[in-house]
Amino acid sequence: MEDKYVHSIEQHTIQQIPLNARYGKARDLFTLWFGGNLMLLTFVTGSVSVTIFHQSFVSAILSIILGTLIGGIFAALHAAQGPHLGVPQMIQTKGQFGAYGALPILGIVVIMYVGFLASNATLAGQAMNLLIPSFSQSSGILFTCVIAVIGTIVGYRLIHLFTKITFVISGLAFLAAYVWVFFIQGLPSDFFARNSFSATGFLATLSIAALWQIAYAPYVSDATRHLPKETGAKAAFWATYWGCGLGTIIPMCLGVTIGLVTPGGDVIAGMIAYVPEMGSAFILILVISISAINSMNLYCGVLTLISFIQTFIPSFMPLAKGRIAISFVLIAIALWIGIKASSNFLPIFINFIFLLIYVLIPWTAVNLVDYYWVRHGEYDVDSFFHQDGGIYGKFNLMAVSAYIFGVIVQVPFIATDLYTGPIAKALDGADVSWVVGLILTSIFYLMGIKIFGIKDHSYKAKN
Repeated sequence: MEDKYVHSIEQHTIQQIPLNARYGKARDLFTLWFGGNLMLLTFVTGSVSVTIFHQSFVSAILSIILGTLIGGIFAALHAAQGPHLGVPQMIQTKGQFGAYGALPILGIVVIMYVGFLASNATLAGQAMNLLIPSFSQSSGILFTCVIAVIGTIVGYRLIHLFTKITFVISGLAFLAAYVWVFFIQGLPSDFFARNSFSATGFLATLSIAALWQIAYAPYVSDATRHLPKETGAKAAFWATYWGCGLGTIIPMCLGVTIGLVTPGGDVIAGMIAYVPEMGSAFILILVISISAINSMNLYCGVLTLISFIQTFIPSFMPLAKGRIAISFVLIAIALWIGIKASSNFLPIFINFIFLLIYVLIPWTAVNLVDYYWVRHGEYDVDSFFHQDGGIYGKFNLMAVSAYIFGVIVQVPFIATDLYTGPIAKALDGADVSWVVGLILTSIFYLMGIKIFGIKDHSYKAKN
């Protein structure tokens, strides 16, 4: 059965992966997430710490590393769930929130996937146009979207191959870039004196780095569910943690470096100008590598959208053909957004990142508390696919309440261009809402379970 699965288009979508169809080792997760992060968007996002938040080199590097190491814990804890349950992360959310209670979160995550698809494609289009002026931004965006669709059509096996290739090629490109920038080209004499430390900028950069990891929380079980059950939670955790972590820190720190030597903050053009001997080739490699992670974005987005639709139509359990059809719908939306957003990309992306903080944090808190402290990983998987939620009901009022509480409690700590809360103003614009949301949502949900129990807040649909 495994040979047939390996050499053909993947048939599974949201179904539980049978034990005899599982394959791979935990180390495959390391190359998946390491290679998937070695891309242009990670490089550009790292530069934000110095181009927008005006941090010095040392403070920017420290905040990126610290944020990545903290945020990676939560993503890896989600990854550890996959080998045990064998289902996509977001359909498992029905076990915490109930069949209908999970719907708003599923919808938000679909939007997140489309947002990252559009962001990656937009950046690729801009870079391609910069490298080859005759190649329009729209053509570059279309090129990236086509590659993403191909990966999604074939399935998880091809996505793994894409990321293994980027792990090697992009890894060598980053190694060469570091050597060239630091030891061959060299840094300006005043490099380490440029910009300065500020608590606001440090916390903002730390938040972006942490969210970069937490934003993978809806993805990671979609990968680990294919692993044999005996892989275990520990192996899945560490492979995901270090794959995501190192794969993020390396490109973000190079983005910091180039951001400090680039007038005007355009690090793509800055890389080409500062290292003319290899800058163009480096950017081109990162543009191509965007396709690898965009395949994963699209693949997981399709699974989440299927999970959403299946709530209303229990018989909707499509195989490959359904995945392919829905992938074209999502990529068309991302393509349209990418073309429309290309003229004002970076501000839109930063606001998008912070929006994710507020809506993903309460979900990840409820999910992890429920999985590790309340149910200890024991779920009735069949109930995830029932319209009435099976034993979990249509609504878990405690989980939904905790989620709403988690969003509201962050409001005074929010610091964005659109709104800055009173506590954020008192902290000179520093945004620590995600820390508050994680801690208080976890406490709220855990205390609610302790007081009311598990069964009392699950409302079963009456037949």
